[in-house]
Amino acid sequence: MYIWLYTVIPITYSMSKKIVTFGEIMMRLSTPGNKRFVQTESFDITYGGGEANVAAALCNYGMQGIFFSKLPDNALGQAALNHLRRYGVDTQFMARGGKRLGLYFLEPGVSMRSSQVIYDRADASITEAEASDFDFNEIFTDAAWFHTSGITPALSNSTAALTLAALKAAKAKGITTSLDLNYRKKLWSTEKAREVLSELCQYVDVCIGPDATLGFHSGDTDVNLDELKSADYLTVFKQLKEKYGFKYIASGLRESHSASDNSISALIYDGNELYRTAQYDVRIVDRVGAGDSFASGLIYGLIKGMKPSDAAEFGVAASALKHTIPGDMNHATLAEVEDLVKGNRSGKIQR
Repeated sequence: MYIWLYTVIPITYSMSKKIVTFGEIMMRLSTPGNKRFVQTESFDITYGGGEANVAAALCNYGMQGIFFSKLPDNALGQAALNHLRRYGVDTQFMARGGKRLGLYFLEPGVSMRSSQVIYDRADASITEAEASDFDFNEIFTDAAWFHTSGITPALSNSTAALTLAALKAAKAKGITTSLDLNYRKKLWSTEKAREVLSELCQYVDVCIGPDATLGFHSGDTDVNLDELKSADYLTVFKQLKEKYGFKYIASGLRESHSASDNSISALIYDGNELYRTAQYDVRIVDRVGAGDSFASGLIYGLIKGMKPSDAAEFGVAASALKHTIPGDMNHATLAEVEDLVKGNRSGKIQR
């Protein structure tokens, strides 16, 4: 569905397909077999974090995904590092040190019972990271894109300053930047988030999931997709573009029928045209990381020179597939995402 038709002026990129991401990676401990926290006697362990998830997905699509952060110099920090390397993520710029690896516990929801998340990330190594831990000139050499999220600056004053320094360094090199706002009320107040993110947005080209921190509520918040009023989004997106100068504004849309069944789609605005993607009805295996999958798909599409509408279609298809995959990271292949975009939703066995 199109609202306002004009000529699209695409972002131009260098020939490099090197995408740099920055944020926190944590150990995830999930209850097995849909058990509740109070009844489980074991946890399934994996690793993930918004920006790390994006880097891993982009590696799946044949690009060079680079993730930098700070991890403790112990076996748990090494385990997280090894997990990233397993999926092709370049970790050469990782800083080591600090107290500990952050954790989070997940009780998966099912049917009418919602998922529950408990964070244990206080004093994680990333919260002590500073710009002096990283050589931005080396990290951003030949990079086409830099991506981070609103979760990272919420962790500490230090990470907020570091996120701003990284965005400034990327922009100084002419690199396209993106920010997935990802507001988490358990990490900071709306007022503090608005103060910090408003400054970060001055250095952002692509804003993903604009929410209440910028005066608008969308992102991963539930909406009634049948009653969605695109004109309302268009009005706010225009205001955000005027204030921050974003080249693109994109937002995932979700309608939760239950913890097991959701419908998802997305919007993208380029300053002239608002486009809404196809809608997918998904049966959820694991929805953690679905927003990161949309972000990585959108980034891939824009870097490859797709029209904004096609990039958003690729992103929402990638997100739909992520719902079927356990863990934080999306292991869908490029061919699988492309096949879904073309309309193959049958789920038939591939022989």
